[in-house]
Amino acid sequence: MNFRNIIGNDAIKQLLTNSIRSNNLVHSYLFVGTDGIGKSLFAKEFSKMFLCLEDNKACNTCSSCIKFESNNHPDFIFVDSEDGKSIKIGQIRLLQENISEKPIVSSKKVYIINNSDLMTVEAQNCLLKTLEEPPEYAIIILLLSNESKLLNTIKSRCTKIAFKNLSDEELLEYARRNNIYANPNLLSTCNGSISKLISLKDEIELYKSLDTLANDFSTKDIIDLWNEADVLYQSKEKIVDLLDYFNIIFLKKLRTSKEEKYINSIKIVETTKKRLSSNANYDMCIDNLLLKIWEEFHEGYNRS
Repeated sequence: MNFRNIIGNDAIKQLLTNSIRSNNLVHSYLFVGTDGIGKSLFAKEFSKMFLCLEDNKACNTCSSCIKFESNNHPDFIFVDSEDGKSIKIGQIRLLQENISEKPIVSSKKVYIINNSDLMTVEAQNCLLKTLEEPPEYAIIILLLSNESKLLNTIKSRCTKIAFKNLSDEELLEYARRNNIYANPNLLSTCNGSISKLISLKDEIELYKSLDTLANDFSTKDIIDLWNEADVLYQSKEKIVDLLDYFNIIFLKKLRTSKEEKYINSIKIVETTKKRLSSNANYDMCIDNLLLKIWEEFHEGYNRS
């Protein structure tokens, strides 16, 4: 019984493992933390252990574990938004219909509501009835990143487990296991989220180009920089992420050198983001961004 394939939050691993070993479980949990840090993985592994028919839990050989691994377990229900915007009262009513039926394979049933902060108020009030009097065989796990969107009456009936963002070292370990390129700057953009790291997997060359561009401010002419910066001109839909990456680079250089040019460059990036959000001309914003940062790296340049 373990969470050995999941990286990070070791204290929670121990807590959940001990709760099953001692049979000290509650009927409803809140798994709270940043998107992409592994809450769903934890909840599913916890569910598998809870449903296992053997004493050692998560044995991987009993009929429950086999059905769970094949996504075919009748006593495990995973609820999520169907439109990416909200979880509606109809979905919760279906959960209630199912929860009223006794388990089929295991002696228990588990219900995970992913992105539960997307539940409408009507859906939350509907769920509240189940949380007040859950069947003795059921556990409900709510996964969310923003608990302020949940009714206090929901939160008061759940045991909260707060997940920490993964450290850069833990993200690096995940990257090594999964053959994902990751430098310190890239890890900083992930904000402790493995899903963010995975999303960057197919964009490594894009960020490598930004590393090169940032280093070239001090060595190249502005005309050469403009010609080199296709990565910015052609990435309009991702420009905020790319500009944030620039600031991560400048901030790390500032911490080691304390040079004012890095402070000013960060300010220039933030000003550019504001202009872009105000629908200013895109290419002109990037032109100006590169010019102003280049000027910061060339003190002898006669700026107006």
